[in-house]
Amino acid sequence: MKYLHFLLLAVCLVSCEKPLILDEDSSVSDSEANLIVTVYQMETIPFTKSMSRAALADHCTRLNFAVYDSLNTRVKQINQLSSDQGFGTAYFKLDPGKYRVVVVAHSSDGNPTMTNPAKIQFKNNQGYTDTFMSNDTIELGESSVTLPVDLNRIVSLCRFVITDPVPDNISQMRFQYTGGSGAFDASTGLGSVKSTQTVWINDINPGQESSVFDLYTFLHAEEGTIHLLATAYDENSNVQHEREFDIPMKRRKVTKLTGAYFSDSPSGSSSTITVIINFNDDWEGEDVISY
Repeated sequence: MKYLHFLLLAVCLVSCEKPLILDEDSSVSDSEANLIVTVYQMETIPFTKSMSRAALADHCTRLNFAVYDSLNTRVKQINQLSSDQGFGTAYFKLDPGKYRVVVVAHSSDGNPTMTNPAKIQFKNNQGYTDTFMSNDTIELGESSVTLPVDLNRIVSLCRFVITDPVPDNISQMRFQYTGGSGAFDASTGLGSVKSTQTVWINDINPGQESSVFDLYTFLHAEEGTIHLLATAYDENSNVQHEREFDIPMKRRKVTKLTGAYFSDSPSGSSSTITVIINFNDDWEGEDVISY
């Protein structure tokens, strides 16, 4: 009986303890909100008001709004799809205090893990895409606040170009690369973990004259090198061609790797590369590498 009394007391204490409330994907109405976060600008494209839903959807299919307290504990998160009404604006009801607001824009197949702002992470099965981010701090008092955010690109892109026709026996390709990261630190936008990133391409078209594959990563510094293993398989998952590359990358730039992958590549061969620099207005620049 004494033990039962103790147990009931413990349950009561636990049930009375105020839990940490984390609202994910739960927004409040504009009349209830005291913090309104709206995407105002993406890269260098200014708008007199917030970006239109259509213009924003041209750059991304998903938006993730996360709010952290002064201890970097996530207290609220709202995830949006480009098909959602009001895409680009999120409404929060928060207690007065200092907060950090991180917004991530991307087109992956899922939402990144945002529990820790120093390790916002995408997974291989979600895919890696062009990614933009904002990181702001704000102090809330009794009045409501509207926070316009500017989203800036934080990824690097390896554009892998195959200039020779795809053989009839090729049905799948895998690109596996290290040296970058599938996660980033919201303070810097730089990669924060060592990752092996893997991208599978299943819609290979035999006979296609040329092919282009985009591989994204978060570099650990302004410049870095990724090690890429590009493998082509037949319909029975047998390796038919395989090549390795060490590719110099720069943050927010495109590295275009181009060459005859199938014609000049016995399985497992290595490559000598030459770097030529051209510029692409959509990014900060493009490095073209022939293999």
